[in-house]
Amino acid sequence: MGEKELLDNLTSELRRGTQILSVLSQLKEEKYGYALVQILEEKGSVIDPNTLYPLLRRLEKQGLLQSDWKMGESKPRKYYKRTELGDKIYLELKQQWENIVGSMKGLMEEE
Repeated sequence: MGEKELLDNLTSELRRGTQILSVLSQLKEEKYGYALVQILEEKGSVIDPNTLYPLLRRLEKQGLLQSDWKMGESKPRKYYKRTELGDKIYLELKQQWENIVGSMKGLMEEE
């Protein structure tokens, strides 16, 4: 495995660890999948639709999201939004993330 391929793989692993938090952060208000992909991309958090949709279904099954089909547009779209449990878990994960970032900054400043 070359250096670039190794770096790409490790970067993907880092991103995978943040995808749940990224998705939950954007679903205080309801959004449909493709709009969520676009919003995350605009904010620098790229997520492949083939990764996003199974993640949305998993988060819904865990009770963190609720979904609703809207038929009013050109085609039916499934909209997702955080549940009350999703709000609570999001805030706790956000705090954990802030703790991790603080720890990592301390570690990297020591080098």
